Amino acid sequence: MEREMRFHLERETEENMRRGMPPTSARRAALLSFGGVERFKEECRDVQRPRRLETFWQDVQYGVRMLRKYPSFTLLAVLTLALGIGVNTSIFSVVYGVLLRPLPYRNGHELVVLRQQAPLAGADNLGFSVKEIEDYRAQNQALEGIVEHHSMTFTLLGGQEPELIQTGVVSANFFDVMGVKPLLGRTFLPEDEAHGAEAVLVLSYKYWQRSQHGDRDIVGKRFRMNDRPHTVIGVLPPVPQYPNENDVYMPTAACPTRSSERFMANRNARMMSVFGRRKPGVPLAQAQTDVATNANRMQQQYPDVYPANRGFRAVATDLQDELTQQARQTFLLLLGTAGLVLLIACANVANLALARVLRREREMAVRAALGASRGRLIRLLLTESTLLALLGGALGIVLAIFSTGLLVKFAERFTPRAHEIGVIDGTVLGFALAISLLTGLVFGLAPALSIGQNLVPALKDGSGQSTASPARQRLRNSLVVAQVAVSFALLIVAGLMTRSLLKLQQVKPGFDVERVLVMRISPNWSKYQSNEDYRTFSQRLLDKLKTQPGVLIAALSNNYPLNPLGITRGPNRNELQIEGRPLAPGELPPQADFRVVTPDYFDTLRLPLVSGRLFNDLDYDPKKPVALINQALARHRFGNDDPVGHRLSLDRGESWATIVGVVADVKSYGLQSAAVDEVYRPVAQTFGAGFLLARTKVEPAGLIRQLRGAVYDFDPETAIDHVRTLEDARSEALASPRLTATLLSLFAALALLITAAGIAGVMALAVAQRTHEIGIRLALGASKSAVLWLVLEQGMRLVLVGLAVGSSGALVLTRVLSAWMNTLLFAVEPADPLTYLLVALVLAAAAAAACYLPARRVTGINPMIALRSE
Repeated sequence: MEREMRFHLERETEENMRRGMPPTSARRAALLSFGGVERFKEECRDVQRPRRLETFWQDVQYGVRMLRKYPSFTLLAVLTLALGIGVNTSIFSVVYGVLLRPLPYRNGHELVVLRQQAPLAGADNLGFSVKEIEDYRAQNQALEGIVEHHSMTFTLLGGQEPELIQTGVVSANFFDVMGVKPLLGRTFLPEDEAHGAEAVLVLSYKYWQRSQHGDRDIVGKRFRMNDRPHTVIGVLPPVPQYPNENDVYMPTAACPTRSSERFMANRNARMMSVFGRRKPGVPLAQAQTDVATNANRMQQQYPDVYPANRGFRAVATDLQDELTQQARQTFLLLLGTAGLVLLIACANVANLALARVLRREREMAVRAALGASRGRLIRLLLTESTLLALLGGALGIVLAIFSTGLLVKFAERFTPRAHEIGVIDGTVLGFALAISLLTGLVFGLAPALSIGQNLVPALKDGSGQSTASPARQRLRNSLVVAQVAVSFALLIVAGLMTRSLLKLQQVKPGFDVERVLVMRISPNWSKYQSNEDYRTFSQRLLDKLKTQPGVLIAALSNNYPLNPLGITRGPNRNELQIEGRPLAPGELPPQADFRVVTPDYFDTLRLPLVSGRLFNDLDYDPKKPVALINQALARHRFGNDDPVGHRLSLDRGESWATIVGVVADVKSYGLQSAAVDEVYRPVAQTFGAGFLLARTKVEPAGLIRQLRGAVYDFDPETAIDHVRTLEDARSEALASPRLTATLLSLFAALALLITAAGIAGVMALAVAQRTHEIGIRLALGASKSAVLWLVLEQGMRLVLVGLAVGSSGALVLTRVLSAWMNTLLFAVEPADPLTYLLVALVLAAAAAAACYLPARRVTGINPMIALRSE
């Protein structure tokens, strides 16, 4: 338009100059005569704009007609794209809800988690004592608020049954620093934390919904927890809870342990987590430096508390990273896998579209002969592909909506933010629309650009059947090879995860998981405050339970193997001393997991005794402390010596327990984790064992009601929860890798299905294009089986090339991601040859079947008919 305007102006200017006007006047007169260039441009645009919209609408109508004209192609393409787009939309909704969405706290990016570590002693998270929290509050420069949190269980009385309540004990300003406003009522005030203040509670949203049925009049109601009434003052909104889910929250003054003078004065009494909020404008690096400086200052001031040989330090990390660190790898792997599935779907639909363009080349030639430009033809095809992609995207969103619930359940195993995934919102819909449009462009571009510059030969072709040009055939073959290669890589990932899962399932945990029921019991501690009270309670309770029909044996313990909560938190490591084995200068004291059990614990789990003896009913005298250790501790600390008869101390030499036996190792903290060093002490000589384990004659699930009734008959104020079997606990330990492997296998199967369909489509077109050639071969005497093998060879050649490319790519990919893959795999190398071989065989078999089904059509070709058709 600019050039055209300039042309007319120059012509008018020259005309004026020929009439005798000077150049400047001629130019001015031309402009005046023209009446304003910009006005003309705008008028031209006004004329063209409706024409473009009209043209676009014509393209859309034409595209709809073409899709309706070829319903089989449309249905196959839409379904293929719907699967690819639906998978990506589903996984993106998870990734966005967990990894990308801002935390539902005020300025959540400013929140940090503080952590004290002793890496040389193998302690990644020491926790904080009251004295340490006070030091950080007084000395930090980068944080405007530091709050504490720890979790305990209390028994809620007054209902139909006693209820064990997971309680978060927090600073009064905890929710202010976290930026959480209550849904109902208020949160804690400074006076709630004062010594002797009225006991108050804030309910979590989940507990309020689950146990109080969303009662909006709950504020002001009073609960009796253990021996003290507590008043509900507020309800929290649905926010992620970290480091663990709690039913209710109470201020620190209401926790008997936290508020005791002895605990508060002990710098080594660490059980709290600490959170902070960065001051506005303070970067994370400055906060980390500030926290580390405070830790160094404490280390210099209290060298006996922070020995140099433990490498004591403090770090600060973003809360959002902490909330998602276990989910990040798995979710990004799934997102990458879903992207590859979409890529395969695009290649498949592009191949189908190429075949369709080949059949429509005469139509394109007629349009070109009637004046349509190549750009217009390309635009027509791109409009069709976009319509297909949008239809596939719409169906994909429906699939994503139906799969969201399952993905939320899956995500719950990795992050407390799973409930934020929710429904498909505007961002996810925008993502679905974007990938739909991008998908339409990706798979539509290759067929559109394949339209030749010269369509005259197609116009001259009277048969209406065009033959693919060598370039177009190479493009189609390349798409098939790419599909096979990407599918191979996906199958390798799924195969490695499946092999890893199978290896995990074969792991022996070290005990017999069959027919063992576990339940957590919590008596009203105000009734059993001394060791003797609790010993009597536990002994009488076990005596009653052992007489229940169907119960073989029962025991109590402070933990049990493969406890999901124990796996999350890790071993309860305690330093110990071995009598007569002083530490060398600079040597770290040994550590062991500390367990409290009743004598029948080992028989209940069928945990073998290796040497010495087990506990018995005579091991109750606190003046004659005894202990059992496991093989790992014996191996690490006694070598070839017999540990039985040696003594060890768990309280820095204040008391010494005699080792009376060695028991077998148990994988307590995950099937993929090595057995940790363990020390067992009898309940009668210590205190506290909240888990009841009962081996039964029948399926333990059938005895749950009976055993609950027996416990309530014994003490109606004893709360019971966490009821499960050890078989369930073992299955739970495999749930995350099983679900990940299942999802990856589904994606890989989907990719295999799409690839097989693509290969079948290519072979069907090849047979149709070579009908005349095949007719000649058959007429000249070739057998049908020979022709069949000829066609099969063409397809399998592409498959073999794809396998070669895919195996090379998978090897490179697994090598690049080896460190990442190793964290997801168990006892399987990323380049596992058996997995590569099996995957290659599966893919080759599927591809052979996909080649054979269309290729067998050659056996039905009549040579005479084939020759006459030309």
